[in-house]
Amino acid sequence: MQEWANQLCENRQFGSKMTDSKYFTTTKKGEIFELKAELNSDKKEKKKEAVKKVIASMTVGKDVSALFPDVVNCMQTDNLELKKLVYLYLMNYAKSQPDMAIMAVNTFVKDCEDPNPLIRALAVRTMGCIRVDKITEYLCEPLRKCLKDEDPYVRKTAAVCVAKLHDINAQLVEDQGFLDTLKDLISDSNPMVVANAVAALSEIAESHPNSNLMDLNPQTINKLLTALNECTEWGQIFILDCLANYTPRDDRESQSICERVTPRLSHANSAVVLSAVKVLMKFMEMLPKDLDYYGTLLKKLAPPLVTLLSAEPELQYVALRNINLIVQRRPEILKHEMKVFFVKYNDPIYVKLEKLDIMIRLASQANIAQVLAELKEYATEVDVDFVRKAVRAIGRCAIKVEQSAERCVSTLLDLIQTKVNYVVQEAIVVIKDIFRKYPNKYESVIATLCENLDSLDEPEARAAMIWIVGEYAERIDNADELLESFLEGFHDESTQVQLQLLTAIVKLFLKKPTETQELVQQVLSLATQDSDNPDLRDRGYIYWRLLSTDPVAAKEVVLAEKPLISEETDLIEPTLLEELICHIGTLASVYHKPPSAFVEGSRGVQHKRLPGSTESGESESPDTASAAAVSDAPPAVIPSQGDLLGDLLNLDLTPPTTTGPPPPASSGMQMGAMDLLGGGLDSLMGDESEPPPIPLRMDTPQSPQLPHQSPSPPDYSPTELGGDLGGSPAIGAGFGAPPAAMPASFSAPVSGGLDDLFDLGGGVGMPMGAYSAPKTVWLPALKAKGLEISGTFARRSGVIQMEMTLTNKAMSVMTDFAIQFNRNSFGLAPAGPLQVLTPLSPNQSIEVTLPLNTVGPVMKMEPLNNLQVAVKNNIDVFYFSCQYPISMLFVEDGKMERQVFLATWKDIPNDSEAQFQIKDCHLSSDAASNKLQGSNIFTIAKRTVDGQDMLYQSMKLTNGIWVLTEMRVQAGNPVYTVSLKCRAAEVSQWVFQSYEAVLKN
Repeated sequence: MQEWANQLCENRQFGSKMTDSKYFTTTKKGEIFELKAELNSDKKEKKKEAVKKVIASMTVGKDVSALFPDVVNCMQTDNLELKKLVYLYLMNYAKSQPDMAIMAVNTFVKDCEDPNPLIRALAVRTMGCIRVDKITEYLCEPLRKCLKDEDPYVRKTAAVCVAKLHDINAQLVEDQGFLDTLKDLISDSNPMVVANAVAALSEIAESHPNSNLMDLNPQTINKLLTALNECTEWGQIFILDCLANYTPRDDRESQSICERVTPRLSHANSAVVLSAVKVLMKFMEMLPKDLDYYGTLLKKLAPPLVTLLSAEPELQYVALRNINLIVQRRPEILKHEMKVFFVKYNDPIYVKLEKLDIMIRLASQANIAQVLAELKEYATEVDVDFVRKAVRAIGRCAIKVEQSAERCVSTLLDLIQTKVNYVVQEAIVVIKDIFRKYPNKYESVIATLCENLDSLDEPEARAAMIWIVGEYAERIDNADELLESFLEGFHDESTQVQLQLLTAIVKLFLKKPTETQELVQQVLSLATQDSDNPDLRDRGYIYWRLLSTDPVAAKEVVLAEKPLISEETDLIEPTLLEELICHIGTLASVYHKPPSAFVEGSRGVQHKRLPGSTESGESESPDTASAAAVSDAPPAVIPSQGDLLGDLLNLDLTPPTTTGPPPPASSGMQMGAMDLLGGGLDSLMGDESEPPPIPLRMDTPQSPQLPHQSPSPPDYSPTELGGDLGGSPAIGAGFGAPPAAMPASFSAPVSGGLDDLFDLGGGVGMPMGAYSAPKTVWLPALKAKGLEISGTFARRSGVIQMEMTLTNKAMSVMTDFAIQFNRNSFGLAPAGPLQVLTPLSPNQSIEVTLPLNTVGPVMKMEPLNNLQVAVKNNIDVFYFSCQYPISMLFVEDGKMERQVFLATWKDIPNDSEAQFQIKDCHLSSDAASNKLQGSNIFTIAKRTVDGQDMLYQSMKLTNGIWVLTEMRVQAGNPVYTVSLKCRAAEVSQWVFQSYEAVLKN
């Protein structure tokens, strides 16, 4: 021990270096004071040791900001190691000590002129990391010198510093002309300077997509390609990503770029390989398929992708996710490489599942035997998730390659014989799909499936088996007994099974009516009377109504011929696939989502498209040509409303063929005029000529007032879109109909504090016209290639209108206008085509009125009144969002009877009441009432209490939701109080906004 201590003293004496771990050992309480003394020491070594201790304390989270002036004083040194440590400290504490940080400015300026390029670069790098507004302007001059420094190491560091400075103060960077200097650096003789300049410009361009910083032209591209060969791997990635944003002028230029990028495919770094693949995949779109080079390029792309699969599992997974996209776009690249996707015993589960997916995509008649042998082997593995996916994969092979279907069915039957529960269940699910794809071909196996009925415990498998029994009931002798066995625990089943069971029993009844009448009555009763699931109830009522009114029509509907299922149901939607191909090698290609879907607060995320994907039909691969041919149809899988691109991009923007007047606002509800609920189930068997009134309270819960936001379009029945009073059938037997038969609870005398107000309804004069907001710019010309759209919404003579001004600020004529809306909260849709009858010349404006109806698809938006619009003309398709005032949806028959108003006000729970204040309003109560009536807000009654006028008002939205209000107006007081009651509480704030807009304008 003594010997070790002596050695330690000797090391310190001679100043020999020891391990830095000693700086992290805990010290006594007077640490800060001691460090301060050491930092001010005359001995250089002692000073350096002290700074190291400060950095160590800072690293473990201790606050050493009190030493800021002492550490900054140590900057004046020639020792590079000490300078680096001080700069590290400065970067960490400059933000909390901005006034002190200014002390360091002079040293920065001095260090930027140091003869040592490492110190000049260190100074400029630290400048970029100090995010303090106060000192940025002092750093402009040193940065300008470093951008033109003779040493390339300093220039490349300064290039990145410009991007950092731009993030702190964009205006300052633009004013100082640093962006132009960055553009000049693209022509630098040093490849690393070029790469960093490209990286900096790309970073700035991403945050400012309209700035057009990366003005790429053939000359610039040539410089980038020259620098590409000599850069570090990160530099190559920056340059390749920049190249991917360039659109070549023609196929010759495209081929030239591909030839110069191809050598990057053999790079050792997988990120460089994927970036090169991205560039080649994009530029291949421009190459004619009959070109020899096109075939050569396809062959060159396969080996690097295969090589990526020999890396560690995490890299393999990233490579597989990217390959999955590439295979969907160009399966021919890897069609001969099936074996590399065969699963290895030691692959992690995430790699196994991804390989399995790619195997199915590459399956063809040539390799199906190989694939099936592998899949059968996988189905006997111990990993349950993997086995399930393998069994599903066998079914997908049968659907994709018709010649293999028989062999696949035989393989599935062998697996069913194993009696392994989860294997049997998956096999039944996929056999159902095979029956759909090849009707009347493999039904002989049904008997084997029925033997395994008792072992099914998963909802999907039970639903599949029920579908098979219902679909082929005529071939199964005891089909009624099988379905009855499922019916015993009907309420314990999942919704999926309940819906399938209901449909299967109705099918059975239509095929064997005499034997199954009791069974169908039982299931319809369970579905409509005892269930609280709105989807199940609605389907039950529809079937019951069909069966009781027109059995022939029921047969045509329920037993209609089903369309064959498609080969690939899980392909990524073509527009999204194009965008993801442009993001190969990034997180987007791993998530299979566009960056806008997961990058929070991303400023100006640009949606990328492949070149030629809209202009040239011949640039598509054979496998995607058919998909592109129908790309104008709405996509099969609709993403959530946040993803405007995925939903709107492929909408059919051709004008509707009808040119007649728009239907009235309530026409969307007329299908609900037949009372589906009236009289309960008995009315289905008896006389239906006059449906009885609907009771105020039902056993079933209230239907939802507004659609729930959902990634797929909600399938609402008329009753689900919200009856009168937002789901309560108390008011009006049919949607919008007058309350013909008043329920007992309404017609009975009502006593209470509000009774007398209904005898004091005077003072309501003639209404004024409906309020319409002034036009605002919805789509600026900068974002729409010169087309500017401003507009507003109005309701005139019961018709909702979208009033727009289209202005052409481009240099070319605009024609062929069309418009389309995305799904929205109230089903707003154009009632006719966009009438722009004459071409729109440059600098010309035109006024257009588009009538709207409310019979479009419904999906709850955020905010509720958000409307996403796509407008097409001869130049392009453009997208914008706007918000409509809810008052446009108030219908003309929104005046409620007084007794009904009173009963309804009491019926709506108090927690559904919202209270708002309208300030700076100087109208009398009568003037306010007149103004509101012009916008279909009707005053039912008025009374005066303690000098305060109280107006009781009602309004009804186009989807049948009622809103009741009490507005208090006091003479001389400019603040009105509005209390709103509505069963759809989310509507209240928007109704209040309409009140405010109408009364204040």
